[in-house]
Amino acid sequence: MSFVHHRTATVDGHEIFYREAGPADAPTIVLLHGFPTSSFMFRELIPLLADRYHVIAPDHLGFGHSDAPLATEFAYTFDALAELTSQLLDQLGLDRYALYVQDYGAPLGWRLALKHPERISALVTQNGNGYEDGFVEAFWTDVWAYGADPGPDTEPAARVALSHDAIRWQYVHGVPDPSLVSPDTWEHDFALVSRPGNDEIQLALFRDYRNNRPLYPLLHEYLRTSGVPVLAVWGRNDEIFAPAGARAFARDAKDAEVHLIDGGHFLLESHLHVVAGYVRGFLGRVLG
Repeated sequence: MSFVHHRTATVDGHEIFYREAGPADAPTIVLLHGFPTSSFMFRELIPLLADRYHVIAPDHLGFGHSDAPLATEFAYTFDALAELTSQLLDQLGLDRYALYVQDYGAPLGWRLALKHPERISALVTQNGNGYEDGFVEAFWTDVWAYGADPGPDTEPAARVALSHDAIRWQYVHGVPDPSLVSPDTWEHDFALVSRPGNDEIQLALFRDYRNNRPLYPLLHEYLRTSGVPVLAVWGRNDEIFAPAGARAFARDAKDAEVHLIDGGHFLLESHLHVVAGYVRGFLGRVLG
């Protein structure tokens, strides 16, 4: 049985929370969560990987149990969050690891890979976009509008994503049997984004999201030239990042492995063991 440890590290003056499990001398996999959740989304996946792998799952600044300085005290951008993650991994002495990315974790992971390509042993993307192909227009129109022209005309539509109903929707949409998804998930996330000042943190990241798109050509070149193994395991009913976003990885990554599963955006909540099986099989093949 693998025990999951709950730790904090001081990174650039901020307390960053992370979950850690598995043998310290085993190959490392770093799990990077999405919006609006935290490493809590990996709570059941970690024990399924930790018998063979050293698993690290941090909470990004402003999320989960990590510090959440006000948006007036810290400039929340994806560049800044990626830099904190990079410093955390340096502090933990990790110079070689696989990445498992989902949603917001994807643009953070791409920055880590582009900064230190020699450190990345494999990439697993679970509904984590790296191409223009995957964006579902109905979801992203308001985000793009707010990022291009933030103000009273565009902010109300962006704020809808912070509502209880919208967070619940992220968990249950596209899930054939929504009763499999615990309400603890969306209640947990809603409580955290409802903390005083957290709305402004999330809005800052909504505004910055468009700055992830210029990274995509650099990511694609990295995938073509590095030969890094890629697994895309995707909820095919996701109405945020569509299956085209998963299939696109096969254009640039050599022998990319793509699996589309009958689930939604937070696939681990309904298909945990299916995803874990694909991840274990993939890592077993590419890491040995």
